[in-house]
Amino acid sequence: MIKQRTIKKAFSAAGIGLHSGSKVTVSFRPAPADTGLIYTRTDLNPPVSIKCAPEAVRDTQLCTALVNLDGVRISTVEHLTAALSALGIDNLYIDVNAPEIPVMDGSAQPFIYLFEAIGVQDLPQAKRYLRVARKVRVEDGEKWAELNPSHGGFQLDLTIDFNHPAIERDLQHLVFNFTGRGFASELSRARTFCFMRDVEYMHAHNLALGGSLENAVVLDDYRVVNPDGLRYPNEFVKHKMLDAIGDLYMSGHSILGSFKAFKTGHKLNNMLLRAFLSDAKNYELISFVDSAAQEHSGAFEFIDGRISELA
Repeated sequence: MIKQRTIKKAFSAAGIGLHSGSKVTVSFRPAPADTGLIYTRTDLNPPVSIKCAPEAVRDTQLCTALVNLDGVRISTVEHLTAALSALGIDNLYIDVNAPEIPVMDGSAQPFIYLFEAIGVQDLPQAKRYLRVARKVRVEDGEKWAELNPSHGGFQLDLTIDFNHPAIERDLQHLVFNFTGRGFASELSRARTFCFMRDVEYMHAHNLALGGSLENAVVLDDYRVVNPDGLRYPNEFVKHKMLDAIGDLYMSGHSILGSFKAFKTGHKLNNMLLRAFLSDAKNYELISFVDSAAQEHSGAFEFIDGRISELA
């Protein structure tokens, strides 16, 4: 049986908020089966909790933000959620003392490392997957994203389209068969990126105040500004895929199917997930309770070793 997961014990981490520029502390606590991913703003009195869900995503400007009906928000959850997807963690309490999750180094790798260091444990109940039953597609102008049925686990096929000298045309398309181990080694270190020409606009709107060369890839009109360059030759498309994995895990369930997209972003990813879950005919909620069923599913290979062993 493939089981639900949480972490072995509570721990905390600190970092800078990408948009606020302030120090942020986030704490993680084990949660029982069928809890889901619960974010709580501990700086408010009383604290406010928001369950990770597609309909809780109400702002997608430069990040994925959970916002409740009273306007309480928790921003920049997508990198953390991508790491949780890779580790198969579907039950967790996440407490944060600010309106956003710390950006860390702009990727998902620090979260992978922290969770692997503290340990992940199975829970008694079976893990539930969302298996795509029929095609679902959303469009926004020339941009589009879709989910299709497939044989096996979760496949992604993503194309970006940037006309920039530092983003080579033949490195703007990526196909990836999702596994936890593959995510850790091939995608997790891909950082968020921005253009120098957009920084002034973002700062004027109180966005990206904590952004720096320590937590983002920055491009001027001709090149990558970061002294150490890129972590992967195709880091740009890999980060967009990392974002998509995080955005599609907002339901708290891993998807069995095929994701394909062109110029997608947080807004379109959330539109797709909402459309997918809006009709029960689009999916099956399933579990695997024996090894034969697991093998037939091509289901996820979650990370069991330390991140140092996967690099």
